Amino acid sequence: MTRIAVDPITRIEGHLRIEAQVEHGVVTDAWSSSTMFRGMEIVLKGRDPRDAWLFAQRICGVCTTVHALASVRAVEDALDIEVPANAQLIRNIIAGTQWVQDHVIHFYHLHALDWVDVVSALKADPRETSRLATSISPWPKSSTDYFRGVQGKLSKLAESGADLGLFANGYWGHPAYKLPPAVNLLAVAHYLEALEWQREVIKVQAILGAKNPHPQTYLVGGMAIPVDPTSQVAINDHRLAEQLRLIRLAKTFVEQVYIPDLLAIGAAYKDWAKHGASAGNYLCYGDFPSGNSRDPSSFWIPRGIIVNGDLSHVVPFDERRVGEDVAHAWFTYSDSDAVPKHPLDGQTNPKYTGPKPPYQTLPTDEKYSWVKAPRYDKMPMEVGPLARLLVGYASGHKQIRSAVDTTCHALGVGIPALSSTLGRIVARGIETQLMVDKVLQWHDDLVANVGSGDLRVHNGTRWDPATWPATAAGWGAHEGPRGSLGHWIRIKDRAIENYQCVVPTTWNASPRDAAGIRGPYETALLGTPVADPQRPLEILRTIHSFDPCMACAVHVTGPDGSVAVTVERSV
Repeated sequence: MTRIAVDPITRIEGHLRIEAQVEHGVVTDAWSSSTMFRGMEIVLKGRDPRDAWLFAQRICGVCTTVHALASVRAVEDALDIEVPANAQLIRNIIAGTQWVQDHVIHFYHLHALDWVDVVSALKADPRETSRLATSISPWPKSSTDYFRGVQGKLSKLAESGADLGLFANGYWGHPAYKLPPAVNLLAVAHYLEALEWQREVIKVQAILGAKNPHPQTYLVGGMAIPVDPTSQVAINDHRLAEQLRLIRLAKTFVEQVYIPDLLAIGAAYKDWAKHGASAGNYLCYGDFPSGNSRDPSSFWIPRGIIVNGDLSHVVPFDERRVGEDVAHAWFTYSDSDAVPKHPLDGQTNPKYTGPKPPYQTLPTDEKYSWVKAPRYDKMPMEVGPLARLLVGYASGHKQIRSAVDTTCHALGVGIPALSSTLGRIVARGIETQLMVDKVLQWHDDLVANVGSGDLRVHNGTRWDPATWPATAAGWGAHEGPRGSLGHWIRIKDRAIENYQCVVPTTWNASPRDAAGIRGPYETALLGTPVADPQRPLEILRTIHSFDPCMACAVHVTGPDGSVAVTVERSV
């Protein structure tokens, strides 16, 4: 028996440590630990609820707009404020574009190197790569000379002593890599192209949100950016035309590069449809309203829960059944750490009891993570693209059903195979295809609204705190790229009395709860083959398939509010 620790897990946002017990080349137990404290809920106490979104999106440098949206929705729910149609469309376009860009970045820049051997690409025949590329896609950058040029860049890195530059830290030559050199070269070329593509596509957020990565135009009651075809400082015809160009650019890359690559790489790793399943419980809050922002019947992505992998029945979601357990997290509750608390009554009381770093192993029989353990009716829940896809499929969503059936047929796997490491990758690709088309529709709807003379973007009802009740409470939900995000707020005397966030990675990366039940990461690693404990590539594959964002789950600050790390730049 071997106990290994992978710390830090790289190619994620934030700090994550995975400890695994390996016997006879297979993971038999696992523990997920985040090693940073999160304190944004403490920062928000006492502040004006209308300002919460500005602070909340600073939880993370990647998942920014998602926290802004969940935050304004929480306040709107507490104060019973509905937003105008234009504001709803603008929010949907910003969020949808975030999905598309984030999923493509994840596939190429965070996850591809678990499957693609960069060094092998140096051995590829560019002519063979070109033949492959033109056989699966009409993408114009597919000539022999083009791939020869990419290979030349790699060769120069290898010859310069730079240790392959940005590709330096990989387990190249690992026996788990299966792709032929031609496919590896194709993937490396598109990895580099995606770097340029994502920079362009996200300009949609600059048009609608004033900047990226921290948009500035959210507002409780709607949006702060005006809509006026005759104004140079508003969303006008010129900006709408540029937005359309960027969305079409996104669509072309998704259809001609991302999806063909996903199918080509996925076909070589179909055995990973047998690994990486969590407990079979999937949660989706639902999102992208077309009418009332709090009415699930208007959501494009349906709300619901799948229990024990049963796709014949979608369990209605009730947010009152959400609770957070801290039995194995470095927090304490005022009464009992073993009794879950609903987020409205949640507490953020840090109490580190672990070993002083550096350490060999965590005290996994005790508290061992800065992530709490969210549970729904005491059950762990997986959230994210796979959860959304399965809930949508089971709900009879026509677009999701058609896309899932088509993709599974192309890969030669059945629907049950989606509950796996491979399934999470496939699910992310499917919803990217669906989302980029939906963003185009929302763009057209916004243009039509503006053309009809409807320029409203904000509902000022109850903007004045003098109109607020003495106390109010609510929650705001959003399906971010990584999954179900919830913000809960209590307002008292016009200020925030309590604020709690339960983010996608809190659900997925949770430690064991008081009953000893593992979180989704920990369960998904069971049975994972590990060919070389010194190079645990297989563990990375499953963890990366969730797309962890630990900065959301545990914000960087000291337990006493002090700065934990200072980074200085030398000139």
